[in-house]
Parts: sequence; C-alpha cells; structure tokens
Amino acid sequence: MAVRCPACGKGNLLPVEDIVSDLEGYLFVERGERCDTCGEELMPEAEGNRTIKIARRLGLWGEPLKLRRKLSRSGRGVVLRIPSDLQEALGLDGDEEVTLSKVGKRRIVIDVKG
Repeated sequence: MAVRCPACGKGNLLPVEDIVSDLEGYLFVERGERCDTCGEELMPEAEGNRTIKIARRLGLWGEPLKLRRKLSRSGRGVVLRIPSDLQEALGLDGDEEVTLSKVGKRRIVIDVKG
C-alpha cells in the first residue's frame, strides 16, 4: 500500500536515491521518498544523520552560526576581535589578509585570504 504525501495529501511517496542537498557548495546525494504529485522529498532520520556525519568530517556542520561580540573604537576606526576558539577553528595566525564585504543594510561578510 502506497503512503500518501503529508505535504499535499494527494500524491504517493515513492522511494528514490537522488535527493540532492547543497551545503556550503558541497552536494550530497541521499536516499528517501518523493511525492509523485507535488515533488516533496522526505529522508529517513538515519540518512540525514549520515549526511550530517560526513558534513562534520568536512568541517561544514556543527560550527556556531552566530557569535555576539562588542565592537570597540581604535583611532578613527572600529575594531572587531575574533575569539580564540574561532581563531583556532579557522586556523588563523593573526597576520592573514581579509576582505570585508557589505551585504544588505547592516551585515558584513569576512573572507580570509589564502
């Protein structure tokens, strides 16, 4: 007996082996089920855990997404200190060149060169 799709309630979930997840530019191909009507994709917990395990080995999963820090003034500029745990995780020596990019109204992205 086919299982009905929980998203649309109309289609049937069919087993597939080509669910693609994109994580930081890495593509993961996973097994699961896909609705034959709306295309909703579902993965079993074990398959998701396998992907997370691989992503952790690649350093893509489990890192803190947000760290709160205070800015401080120095001369005519503003200083942002990087905490030691993040410095170690990124392998920073302290003399790297970085690029700062403004994204939106109040967001910056910092790219470490090399």
